[in-house]
Amino acid sequence: MKKKRLVWQIFPAFFLIALASLAVAIWFATNALNLFFLKQTARDLEDHLALLQHQIRPHFSGVDLQRIDEICRENGQLTETRFTVILPDGRVVGDSRENPVHMDNHADRPEIRSARAEGYGQSMRYSKTLDRNLLYVATAMHDGEGLIAITRAALPVVFLDEQKRAIQWRMAGGGLVIAVLVGVISLLASRNISRPIEELRIGAEVFANGELAHKLAIPETEELASLAEAMNKMADQLDRRIQTVVDQRNELETVLASMHEGVVAIDTAEAIINMNQAAADMFESERDKAAGRSVQEVVRNLELQNFVREALATDEARESDISLFTPGETILNIHSSPIRDGSGQSIGTLLVMADVTKLRRLENMRRDFVANVSHEIKTPLTAIKGYVETLVHQEIDSEGDYERFLGIINKHVNRLDAIVEDLLSLSRIERAVDIAESPLEFTETRIGDIIQTAIQVCQNRADEKSISIDRRGDLDLKARVDATLIEQAILNLLDNAIKYSDNGSVVAIDVERRNGATGIHITDHGCGIAKNHLARLFERFYRVDKARSRQMGGTGLGLAIVKHIIQAHGGQVTVDSKPGRGSTFSVLLPS
Repeated sequence: MKKKRLVWQIFPAFFLIALASLAVAIWFATNALNLFFLKQTARDLEDHLALLQHQIRPHFSGVDLQRIDEICRENGQLTETRFTVILPDGRVVGDSRENPVHMDNHADRPEIRSARAEGYGQSMRYSKTLDRNLLYVATAMHDGEGLIAITRAALPVVFLDEQKRAIQWRMAGGGLVIAVLVGVISLLASRNISRPIEELRIGAEVFANGELAHKLAIPETEELASLAEAMNKMADQLDRRIQTVVDQRNELETVLASMHEGVVAIDTAEAIINMNQAAADMFESERDKAAGRSVQEVVRNLELQNFVREALATDEARESDISLFTPGETILNIHSSPIRDGSGQSIGTLLVMADVTKLRRLENMRRDFVANVSHEIKTPLTAIKGYVETLVHQEIDSEGDYERFLGIINKHVNRLDAIVEDLLSLSRIERAVDIAESPLEFTETRIGDIIQTAIQVCQNRADEKSISIDRRGDLDLKARVDATLIEQAILNLLDNAIKYSDNGSVVAIDVERRNGATGIHITDHGCGIAKNHLARLFERFYRVDKARSRQMGGTGLGLAIVKHIIQAHGGQVTVDSKPGRGSTFSVLLPS
């Protein structure tokens, strides 16, 4: 339905009421005027009759009926009124319009009957004689002996109607003017009533647009003034409450944004209500676009979807580790707790997710480390124990066997010593990261000098395998490093390159400046490393070929020591290798 403005609802009602009142007033005035004209005309006719009776009274003594009729005609011509004289028996003896001889007996006329009975009679009816409506007034004429005649005067109603109609037209014109004035006044009154309400409506729209600091003008009408004051008070309270909510939301957003843990609120339909940026990063999705979408759309992980479904089905907190592949494996520790409304009803669940990938890997590494350390130490200890027991409990016939046993024991002791030394070295490097405990001694050092020292230490082993060490690049480059630790790292890499290179091959050391960093690349032409081993190559005790590594005297900690040394310098170490084509280990040190 089409809505109307308030002014056009009030104005027609006011105007119709005014018009109805005016119409009723005109109707009453017309009726009153009509009655007034009738009474006034009747009174005039009565006066004419009194004059007529005075004129004809003398002629009744001699019963001069001819003269009575003449007097009636004379008076009728003077006043344009019809006069009639009727005897008590109803016989007409004088009339200003017709010959009395030809007129009917008037005894049965209502005004004649009333005049004969009461002395005065009046009626309005149709006259067959004149063929029109007339107003009749009759009065009794008496002498000392009683009723001698009845005089009657009649006036056409048309005359009255013309005068009445002229006055009604004047009243209609005045009524029209009054109606226009009433319409204008009604319109002004309607606008005066609707304008404050319209202003309140506009003010309410301003409030609806969020401008709650706006104040409504107070109308002069008491009721509307109370409404405006109440709306101003409501807007002020809403402004304060909204500001409180905004502050709380901002605080919550700040807390959620500063959290490393991902937080996701999910409703009972498994649709995401909200989540922080950390959760969006974990899901590799856009935070704004995720709101309102189902978990299945945002994260295509069956394990997570099942966890959400189970969390929504219970009122208890749940916890689990879930793996995401985006594209690498990310392990999330997820804790769920129900979300409740004001009445205590569950309306969803809240997920708090922590990326525990590194932690779980460290736990695995710790377990592997403990197992590897135990294995690496147990193997030589078992050998030492066996040969010592042989020397103690059995007689050795040959001096050569005795010396061979002692040599094997010495070899395993040296291996244990190397493992312990590497472990202690690795521990010292890890502590060196904590400056407060064991600061590194950074000095501006020429890279060529560090490489030369490492080559001197490894030269004998290289000579044994007829391996030449080729130095390339800008050896005069300098970097701010702990020379002892970098030397140890280069030494470990160079020793590995010589150890796994074929006899008579070349090991190259290349120094360059790359992207503002100092790069040291050690390339061998050995057997190479398969791709599936590269990711774990720098883990402690990890060996590509365990039997060969132990045979060559490796402890399995050399590359782990290299990694920690380079990380302590804020750099990184990488490897590029293919089976049968050799390997290149690259160290990048910040300038």
